[in-house]
Formats: sequence, structure tokens, C-alpha cells
Amino acid sequence: MKKTICFVLVVFILFFLHDEKLSAQNADLKWGIGFHGSLIEPKTSLGDDFFSFDLNKVSFGQGLSLSRYINPTFDLGLYLSSGRMAQSLGVYHLNNLFYVTDLKLRFKFYNGYIIKQNAFAGPFISAGIGADFADVNAYGESEGDINKNISQMDLYAGAGIRFRLSELLSLELQSGIHLPSDNTWDANKNGAKDQFLEHSLGLIINLGKSKDSDKDGIADSKDKCPNTPAGVDVDEDGCPLDDDKDGIANFLDECPNEFGTLPLKGCPDKDGDGLADHKDSCPDLAGLINLNGCPDTDGDGIADPEDKCPGTQSGYKVSSSGCPFDTDGDGIVNEEDSCPDVFGLVSLKGCPDKDADGIADKDDKCPDMAGLPANNGCPDLPSEVSKQITNIANKIFFESGSTDLMRSSKSQLETLVDIMKTYPETDLSIEGYTDNTGESAQNMLLSQDRCESVKKYLISKGIDSSRLTAAGFGEAQPIGDNNTVSGRAKNRRVELKTKY
Repeated sequence: MKKTICFVLVVFILFFLHDEKLSAQNADLKWGIGFHGSLIEPKTSLGDDFFSFDLNKVSFGQGLSLSRYINPTFDLGLYLSSGRMAQSLGVYHLNNLFYVTDLKLRFKFYNGYIIKQNAFAGPFISAGIGADFADVNAYGESEGDINKNISQMDLYAGAGIRFRLSELLSLELQSGIHLPSDNTWDANKNGAKDQFLEHSLGLIINLGKSKDSDKDGIADSKDKCPNTPAGVDVDEDGCPLDDDKDGIANFLDECPNEFGTLPLKGCPDKDGDGLADHKDSCPDLAGLINLNGCPDTDGDGIADPEDKCPGTQSGYKVSSSGCPFDTDGDGIVNEEDSCPDVFGLVSLKGCPDKDADGIADKDDKCPDMAGLPANNGCPDLPSEVSKQITNIANKIFFESGSTDLMRSSKSQLETLVDIMKTYPETDLSIEGYTDNTGESAQNMLLSQDRCESVKKYLISKGIDSSRLTAAGFGEAQPIGDNNTVSGRAKNRRVELKTKY
């Protein structure tokens, strides 16, 4: 007996913690049909054969069972068994044929942590109530042989262990005690209380249909991901495959073989610029999404790998090659070219200089004639012409106290008109002065009006007004002594100055 108990304990230790992916009677396979073979050990007034395992004293039986899964903790089963119980005491012999039917409630030691619901081996205890029927045959009594049929209530209590062999098969080892309600098994109501042990070994066939809501081939009871979309490959737990272990299932992962991130749908981003490597033209350099992940160092909108001028100054317009525009092809970019549409010189900021006088044509009033910067690119007038203009100024007179030109002055102005037409690039400044005779304010008006009179005459002869300026200064800047007649005469004058 001790050996048997040790064997059971070893089996228990080795298997009940072993979580195999085997199924037995469960939420999917709710029904079980069992075929049992049993060893019967009675205890009556004829003797106590409990746990003797003596083949000369024990009897054998057989049985059927139909059990129903209730939940992970309880099963309910109907057990039918029959056998023969034999005992002898001296000349008295007992040889009974019996039938027992019990409704048993089985408690499974399942807690989800130490013992798994689908563990290979699971211990249980059970209790039941039912009825037994016996054909009592006793002989050797002085009163003669006894033959009678009895029926009575049966109480059952037992324990066992079930081994899950496969999804459909289980092996059940169980020992339990039957307690008949009447003490008539041995035909002796006054003897020891009749009872018997039943040690059974059964093969359980599990029946039912697994529920698989998402049709992935994994029963709902085992499926940790019961709502997987149709057609998605799953692992043994019913969850979608995730080959790169990045937490994103293959069917949602655009890069199923590379560890990635959820925002990039499972794809990696080595440079951390927010663009997945497989879409990034520069996967090792952080860049801009609108430039396919490439940087743009000078900010001109052209990615560095395609930019032939990567150091372009900010704000410059560039071509598709990343270089600033040079419309006139003079080597000076438009933003730095003062004449971007005309081929020019670097020294003149991209502007041409036809007469090569060092003054850009746009600033040169005499672009076809080399001149001086002081004359805005025009040459100086010949000295004789300058003297002639000075002489003309000395011969311009007005009627006394009037702005009207004297006739002799007009002839001088005709000569001045000819000079200005000969030198069209030359402008003329007309300046008028008076002596200190009279009121200063009146003299200022008089000098201005006389200058305007000269200007008006020149315009009437075809000289453009833009070439002429007139300014009266009154008594200012005297060149003679206003205390003498000759000095005052010198101060009443008109000065003509050429300019460019």
C-alpha cells in the first residue's frame, strides 16, 4: 500500500504543474464518455479488505460514465458501474453481483496559477449520491443459503487525478468509498457497517465542438486574441504573428521583418527624422519629410545630395540644381547683380560700361563717351567753351527794375542755346544776385524772377527743362563793394554753371 501511495505522489508532483498545450474536457469539449475498469475492496462483518490489493480477496468491475463540464472548477457526472464482491469467513461465503449508479459532483483543484486549467495532470475530489442494486448470494450458514435482491441509497466520496493525453482523450485514476444506506450487503444487518472501496482506471473520450469566433484555428478558450481579423496568420495563442517582435502584428506592419515603431507602422527610422527608412532617401541623416528625409543645409528647398551649391545664401532664388540664378550669365547671381538682365562687370556689380570709363552705363550720363566720375561719366567741356559760357553770363542784362531781358542779352542767350545743343549731356544752373539797394526780400524775389526769365527763354528755344535749374540768392555772395557804384554793378549779376 505504501508503494502505491508513493507512486501516486510522484505522479502528482511530476505532472500537475506541467502546463502542456493539451486540452481535456473544457468549455469547448464539454462532454466526456468514460470506460472504466475497477478494483473492488469490501469492508463487511466478514472482514476489512480496504487497501489490501490482495488479488485473492479483491474483485473486479467495470463501468461507464457520462460527465458534463460546468466551469473550470466543477464537473457533473453520471457514473454506472457493476461488479462482483466476494468475501469468505470460515465456511461462510459471500458472492454478490452489484450495480451502482451515482450522480457525482467533481471539484477540480484549479486556480489558474499553480494548477493550470489545461495542465497535463489535474487532481480532483468528488462526492455523489445515487443507488445501488445487489443480488446477494450467501451460503455456509446453518440456516441455509441466502439469495435475495436488494436496493438502497448510495453515498460516494473520492479523489483522483486526470491525465490529459490529447485533445480528445484523458486517463482518469480514481479511488472512492461507497456507503450503502442499509447494512444488508453481507446478509447480516447486525454486523459491521457494509461499505466498499472502488479503485478505477478509466479512459475518457472528450466530446464537443470548439468555438472559434475569429476562425483562426485556435479555440476561444485558448485564444488570447479572439478577435483577430479573418485570414491573418496567428501563433499558438491565437494572436497575430509579430516576426520582428516590435509589438505590431505582421498584418499591420509595413516592415514585418524589422523592429520599428507604431507611428511608422512598424518600420524603423534610424536617423529619427520621422520618415521610415524604406521611404527615406537619406536614412542615416536626419532631414525633412518633404525632401524624402534628406537635409537642406542652406534652406533653399533643394536636398543636399542634389544641391550643387549647398552654401547658397538664405533668401536667394535657386534653380533645380540648387544654384542661384544668373540670368545674364555674367557670373554674378541675380540677387547681387545691379543689372541682372545685362551682361556686366564684376567690378561694377554686374553692370556694363560701354565707354570703359569705370562708370556703369546705368549711372553714366555719357555712356558712349569716356568721362569723369565728377561729371557723372561725361568729359569736361573744352576750356574755350567754359570761358565762352562765363562771358555770356557777364553779358546778360535786364531792364531797370524789371525781369525783362534786354535785346543784347537775348543774342548772347542764342549762343548759349547752340552750346547746350552741341553738348546735350550738359546741364545748366542759372544763379541770380542783386546789390543791396532796396528791401532784401524784394531783392530775393527779383533775383529769382530774373533767373526764371533766363530759364524760360532757353526752354522756348528747345532746351529741355530737366537740364535747367534756376535759383535767386538776392544780396548774398557779393563780389563787389555795395558802397560804390561800380561795386553794386558787379553784384547785379547772373552766373551760369555747367553740371552733369
